[in-house]
Amino acid sequence: MLKASHKTGLVFFPAFDWAIGPTHPEREERLLYTRDQVFEEGILDVEGIREYRPELASVEDVQRVHFCVPDVDSAMTESHYISAGGAMTIGRAVLDGEIERGFALVRPPGHHAMRMVHGGRGFCNVNNEAIMIEALRRRYGIRRVAIVDTDCHHGDGTQDIYWHDPDTLFISIHQDGRTLYPGSGFPEEQGGPNALGTTINIPLPPNTSDAGYLEIVRDTVLPILEEFEPELIVNSAGQDNHFSDPLTNMNFTARGYAELTTLLKPHIAVLEGGYSIEGALPYVNMGIILAMAGLDYGQVIEPDLCPESIAQSPEVGDYVRRLGELTRRNWRERHDRMAALRANGQRLQRRSRRIHYDTSGISERQEETVRLCERCGGALRIESTADQGWPVLAVHIPPHACEDCRRTGRDWFEEGKRGRFGRVFLQDRPEDRFEIA
Repeated sequence: MLKASHKTGLVFFPAFDWAIGPTHPEREERLLYTRDQVFEEGILDVEGIREYRPELASVEDVQRVHFCVPDVDSAMTESHYISAGGAMTIGRAVLDGEIERGFALVRPPGHHAMRMVHGGRGFCNVNNEAIMIEALRRRYGIRRVAIVDTDCHHGDGTQDIYWHDPDTLFISIHQDGRTLYPGSGFPEEQGGPNALGTTINIPLPPNTSDAGYLEIVRDTVLPILEEFEPELIVNSAGQDNHFSDPLTNMNFTARGYAELTTLLKPHIAVLEGGYSIEGALPYVNMGIILAMAGLDYGQVIEPDLCPESIAQSPEVGDYVRRLGELTRRNWRERHDRMAALRANGQRLQRRSRRIHYDTSGISERQEETVRLCERCGGALRIESTADQGWPVLAVHIPPHACEDCRRTGRDWFEEGKRGRFGRVFLQDRPEDRFEIA
């Protein structure tokens, strides 16, 4: 009788009633083959591995993270509530001590969903990991969280949500944005003025194999995690960097995923992308589950694996080493850069952005203002106009806001109610309250 070295929980939610289209790569078969493989291999009969039923996320859970225009129900189907709730189920089981590690195998995915939501981006409407993390923070009082996003596409939504949060370390390891959607995630993207350095982007070149991924995790990611000292490590476990994925250009294997999981030791993994439905996902997910449980994954081998055809070139290896050196240098110098930024005496920092919702065909223009603060993440103000609606104002007061930032956020909200906006939102995290005017 096999016994897991680490008690591990699983949630499966294939979302039978949600699909972008019948032949779209993001469809229910992504999880059906994995679930069949898990049952056939008897994984749920292993002592220490148990399955959980997903709970439903609530409107309030979504509102801790997102400003949904015009409201939450316009962004969510029942499947979205269950997918986010499945991640929350695993998170609570870990923090309640029922299991040591957990894997939420759920869809729809979420890591392209930003704080402001006018529609779907990259198959994502709301951000499952962020909804889970903020619910756990509220319930258990945890503060320092690390998210390591290993999806092949840059986790631009998660980056946006935690851009100004000094208590959240966001690391995205992805295919270079010059070669793949969403075209972002470069080393110079390092976080807002109050959280500079806690956003880390590692854009790997096409055709990176197991060797490059594992080198980056071992030599760069693990030392940074050790220094950051998170209370919780979350893996956004996208699997579209597999060598057989139809949407990407990487050479990662199921064994590589398992080894990455062994190195990273995430408390929680949440499924993101991965579109090689038969050739990759059952094997990759099996490797991740076995690695999380501390079981042998040496026999997890894809039937069409040809190591010689996906071997990493010396040029790619050299590029990966230089990228690791740059990433470590940026991390070491983050405090100096933040001090230089504060030395100019600015009280507010602004940035303008245009955001395209490719799944929904919507374009948005944002004007963002954050209060520079040495004591918290800073009050945040977002003026947003989409081409299918009226202008809105969204104000975010961070969870551990100082009195000055709380006052600034409330003032912005009150001023906005008297302004030109069709709708005004307030995300008051210290009070766990969401207001709409």
